[in-house]
Order: sequence, then C-alpha cells, then structure tokens
Amino acid sequence: MRIISGKYGRRRFSVPAGFRARPTTDFAKENLFNVLSNLTDFEDSDALDLFAGTGSISFELLSRECRQVTTVEKENLHAAFIAKVGKELKAGNLLLIRGDAFRFLHATRPDSYDFIFADPPYNLKELAKIPRLILDRRILKQGGIFVMEHPAAYDFSSLPFFSRHLVYGSVNFSLFIREEERKDA
Repeated sequence: MRIISGKYGRRRFSVPAGFRARPTTDFAKENLFNVLSNLTDFEDSDALDLFAGTGSISFELLSRECRQVTTVEKENLHAAFIAKVGKELKAGNLLLIRGDAFRFLHATRPDSYDFIFADPPYNLKELAKIPRLILDRRILKQGGIFVMEHPAAYDFSSLPFFSRHLVYGSVNFSLFIREEERKDA
C-alpha cells in the first residue's frame, strides 16, 4: 500500500498475507484525489472511511491534513493493520472503529462529516443501499463530498446530490456533493 501525496506521501506499507480486501488501485486513487483536490480542501475537514480494508484512503486523507479521520472496518486482521500503520505514522487524529459500517451509520448524527468515502465489498448484497442511507441520514455536512466506489453495473445518477461518475480502469466512483440548502427570504 502506498500513500500518494501529502505529509506521508510516497510512504509504503506491506499488507499482511491473508487480506481479503480489494484495495483501491494507486492509479484510481491518484486520479480520484486529483479531482477531489479541485473540489475541496481536506485541511481541517472531518472525514469518514467506511469499509476501510487496508486503510489506504484513510491514510491518504490523514496525509492531506484532515482534522479527524474516522475509519470503520469490521475484519479484525484489517483493523489490526490499520491500527499498526496509524501507530507508525503517529496519527493521533485517526479514530478506528472496529465494527459494522451499517450499525455505525445508523448511530451517526447528522452533519458529522465533510468527506465520506465508502468502498464496500463488491459482493455485498446491501451495496446499492449505501448511498441512499448516507444521504437520507444526512451525516454529510452541507457542501460535503461523498464518494462511493462500486462495480460498473451500478448507476447512482438518479440519487439526490449526484455530481459525477468517474471511471479509472476497472474502478468506478460515484461522487455526491451535498449542496448548500437555500434559505428563502
């Protein structure tokens, strides 16, 4: 696993044998963050990484100076790896939640995060429900960005706040931006 940019840029970490996670490719991650850097400034943002796997996205966010990164990972081996890398980086602003992402989402308060990234297992039967759950629960702050990594077979363009669909090789991302709500005078 490689951190692309920021204060931890170009650092590499060896993922232990036995990992079942499908990490976001470096090519896709680099291109995604190039797009995101034109849309937001991560510095002083609160971010959420759901189904974190290797923690690659979490560490990219930490490297780009997020104020707090909450990482949710259910698999013990994966969570232990994330904790180990976080300790090596001395990342005191990493909050690791070892648990189920859906339970976490149901317990999260509205307007909690400036940035949310979700990369569920592609064979997860509830995958299609994740964007609606995040958007309906309004855990994304106004002006915040939500990125969903998913197989090509899914189309989330009819959902509220959908901004664009990005494809890098075999990796698909749907971007949602929670627009500022207008206050009528």
